[in-house]
Amino acid sequence: MLETKFLGMNLPNPVMVAAGPWNRDGEGLKESLEAGAGAVVTESIISDIMLDVRPRISSDRFGAENIRMYSDIQIEGWEREMNIAKSGGGIVIASVSGHTPSELAYLASKMERFGADAIELSVSNPAAESLEVVASHADILFDMTKEVVSAVDIPVMVKLSQNTTNISKVAKAVKEAGGSGVTAINTVRGILGVDLETGVPSLSTYGGISGEYIRPLGLASVATIAQTVDIPICGVGGISSAQNALEYMMLGASAVQVGTGIMLEGKGSIRKIVQELEIWAQDHNIENLSEIRGKALENLKAFDEIKFEPAVSHANGVPCSENCSKCVNACMYRAISREGDSIRIDWTKCTGCGLCTSVCPAKKLKLNL
Repeated sequence: MLETKFLGMNLPNPVMVAAGPWNRDGEGLKESLEAGAGAVVTESIISDIMLDVRPRISSDRFGAENIRMYSDIQIEGWEREMNIAKSGGGIVIASVSGHTPSELAYLASKMERFGADAIELSVSNPAAESLEVVASHADILFDMTKEVVSAVDIPVMVKLSQNTTNISKVAKAVKEAGGSGVTAINTVRGILGVDLETGVPSLSTYGGISGEYIRPLGLASVATIAQTVDIPICGVGGISSAQNALEYMMLGASAVQVGTGIMLEGKGSIRKIVQELEIWAQDHNIENLSEIRGKALENLKAFDEIKFEPAVSHANGVPCSENCSKCVNACMYRAISREGDSIRIDWTKCTGCGLCTSVCPAKKLKLNL
């Protein structure tokens, strides 16, 4: 039911574990596979390891900021780590990062020799501006991808950044260079917050923001790529439930990657998502999740395709939540009022903006489109 074909590889399910410190070595990768992941991606591997700064990770209830850059294991050390990671079976994808096509090709070929099943090019780390530029320039990315594809005999996908003016153009460059697929998106450059008592930011520099904060950006990026480029997509960003994973798939992703949720809730969250997917598929008589891939794209229009038809809000018979006035407070057109336990809508004032249908916890309001 959840078996997934991605980049020519047969995954037991579409829930992969993204590159990050939770996959920093062979034991971490093996644990992720044992927890039920369909595949795992190593922490990004570079030619020369970098020392960790302290502190380097900060979080709140919506996500995290991370300034841990890359793996702290030398490339040669990854032969041992890959042996450990693959000792129990499973698909391991090597994430590699470098500044030149030849450097990336060298790292990728090494990891292929060590047993990697595929390569993910990390060219969009928001804490490294020189690499961030790469994900914004299709010509540079084309050269990097082509060099790596020529150097290995395993699938090569590229992890893209939302921080680009034309993500479709970049994805097209990956395909034209022979890339097998793309991952979208990486973390987004930001600052999680500031301590008002001390004036100290969450971390000492700009970091990569992940978690719920970036899911809307990830969804939009996946949809944009799927609408314009015929290439397999792995969706990443703010996935902590089957619902989140299904949203990415309905917008065109074949598989998804989970990261921050594992860091904050533990690797048991992998099995939870997988089990939720199984239940959802059974409840909806879905034999394979590929059946729903891209389903939401049918309902995603360009702005100039939207019909300007009159619509107003209507209230159904569902009782209001106790002491709730969210729709009344949210209505910018003063069209909604509450009289006792009832909601009254003045259709002469309602313009059909739709906000009330989103804020109502009882799902009492609906537009008559």
